[in-house]
Amino acid sequence: MKALIQRVTEAQVTSAPDASGPFEQVGSIDRGLVVFVGVTHDDDEAKATKLAERTWRLRLFDDDDGVPNLSAEDLGAGVLVVSQFTLYADTRKGRRPSYLGAARPDTAEPLVQTFADRLSELGATVATGRFRTAMRVHLVNDGPWTIELEA
Repeated sequence: MKALIQRVTEAQVTSAPDASGPFEQVGSIDRGLVVFVGVTHDDDEAKATKLAERTWRLRLFDDDDGVPNLSAEDLGAGVLVVSQFTLYADTRKGRRPSYLGAARPDTAEPLVQTFADRLSELGATVATGRFRTAMRVHLVNDGPWTIELEA
């Protein structure tokens, strides 16, 4: 399981049944983290839980001295969780990425939900995208900061 984490000053996700729209806002946060979550075939609830805990406690925010010593947990920051099967794109050959490494939606969706649920249990205010829809993510990357985590 992978998480691509971006520290943001604000973010929102809009969703539509297909790319032709209309899009409606389904989640938003102020200062916090946007977390794109990818699931592969051997992932399970234990990995989703571990990844959520690491994400929540990862020190990415500056303290009073400008040093990234604070976590989303320390700040009570929001977390916007968006499923992202393309994190498992294989681009080693040809011009078209292969997505065979990504888990099928019926496997991935409950694990992304487990990830979001665990963040909520830890105290996060969680917003999410909508699985199996066209989504547009609007964010202001703070830094910019982008970190990849794997479990």
